[in-house]
Amino acid sequence: MKRYELVCIGAGPAGLSAAIEAARGGAGVVVYDENDRPGGQLFKQIHKFFGSREHRAQERGFHIGQSLLDEARQLGVEVVLNAVVLGIYENRTLNVMIGDRLEEVKAERILVATGASENMIPFPGWTLPGVIGAGAAQTMANIHGVRPGENILMVGSGNVGVVVSFQLLQAGCRIAAVIDAAPKISGYGVHAAKVARYGVPFFLSHTIQEARGTERVTGATIVEVDAGWQPLPGTEKFLAVDTICIAVGLNPMTQLLRMAGCRMAALSALGGKVPVHDVNQETTLPGIYVAGDVSGIEEASTAIIEGRIAGLAVAHSLGYLETPVFEEQRTRQLESMSGLRSGPYGEARRQNKEQLFALMEG
Repeated sequence: MKRYELVCIGAGPAGLSAAIEAARGGAGVVVYDENDRPGGQLFKQIHKFFGSREHRAQERGFHIGQSLLDEARQLGVEVVLNAVVLGIYENRTLNVMIGDRLEEVKAERILVATGASENMIPFPGWTLPGVIGAGAAQTMANIHGVRPGENILMVGSGNVGVVVSFQLLQAGCRIAAVIDAAPKISGYGVHAAKVARYGVPFFLSHTIQEARGTERVTGATIVEVDAGWQPLPGTEKFLAVDTICIAVGLNPMTQLLRMAGCRMAALSALGGKVPVHDVNQETTLPGIYVAGDVSGIEEASTAIIEGRIAGLAVAHSLGYLETPVFEEQRTRQLESMSGLRSGPYGEARRQNKEQLFALMEG
């Protein structure tokens, strides 16, 4: 049985940030990731972040991911790829499938940073080849250099929908339309404006009625909806597309946490059921921490800060950071987080996070 002071599950921005802070304090850290490349979603993000310099504005996502990976390795963090954590058991024991080899691992502390999966909506024809998640389309274009289609309908106008639309336009695809059942665009205006400047129409208060085609997508019918989300007869529109990208939100990947027995809470602004945790990112199971989208759907910058807080808390709990130093550094991260959770988009998430903290205290 292998033993580590900290096991991080997930080599995305949250997992790598936690690993860096814990290793900087002196902890022995391993990061497991099921993919053949580390970095999580960051390596698909070719756009520049915006906001403040403190939150790495004007840096491209894949540059941020590479810098986190380089820093982790320089601090002695072991990064193991093609490694699937099958379960978390009593006394923080894990089973990890690495390639075709099964290993049993004992951890003093565990950080779960498994991210999120894409939501899907069912409609007639939704199983046809050509109906894909927006994240899958982003992977094809930005990682593998393959256009997912020539003429694309984007379903969803949140940040994922508008950002991926813009990147597909850059890749040479045609975006026939961006549609959303909501009456207004739900993503940041700065992203939506980039797409609009290409002449892409936005059909708001519209949903997809069906995908057309027999062996693959050859078109899509969209329809207007009323205030109660019901289709309005006579408002159908046909779009000649070969690909339908679904960007209707993300769902935290909490399977390992639920298996371990962590208490969960359903909070809509955070994407659904999420683990109850405290301000240090520690769950109701002592020694098990969470960070990033698995603890509530937010931005990559937020995931990095949550990872840092968790890593600092782990280092402190293991005796590597004295309490005054830990509290000072945690306060700095919390102040940085406060800026990210301000404004109309961040306020609901901030309130939901405070509900989680209150449930933990209760």
